[in-house]
Amino acid sequence: MTWPTPQPGLVIRYSYLGDREAQAGREDGVKDRPCAVVLARQDEDGTTRVYVLPITHTAPAQMDEALEIPAPVKARLGLDAERSWVVVSEANLFAWPGPDLRFWPGKGPESAAYGFLPPGLFRAVRDRFLAANRAKRIAYVERTE
Repeated sequence: MTWPTPQPGLVIRYSYLGDREAQAGREDGVKDRPCAVVLARQDEDGTTRVYVLPITHTAPAQMDEALEIPAPVKARLGLDAERSWVVVSEANLFAWPGPDLRFWPGKGPESAAYGFLPPGLFRAVRDRFLAANRAKRIAYVERTE
């Protein structure tokens, strides 16, 4: 039983800290939620740094800030049947595996992963994230241990 390997497109169970909560002084996420790994890289010291995007039931105010996850993809990942979006306008950054990864009660660390977004959907998420990053329209929340 080991933590899954962080790879772009992997959907994980994570205690996401939203930008508004961080600005209000919170250090912990309000709830555990699925999040999509958009980038995983190794620092010079060998630490794996991961950028995750939140998945939410709340429809975006502006459609370029999120992409909807199709119902069949949600079902394959084992997520609920409500409409959901991957938000590309904010991200958490943390050292993998980090204390905010969550696994299901009675199960091991491998249960922190739901599975992968399909390649086409992940490319669309990544491209929209990169466009928002170039436009400096992403709020980054760096998490600490």
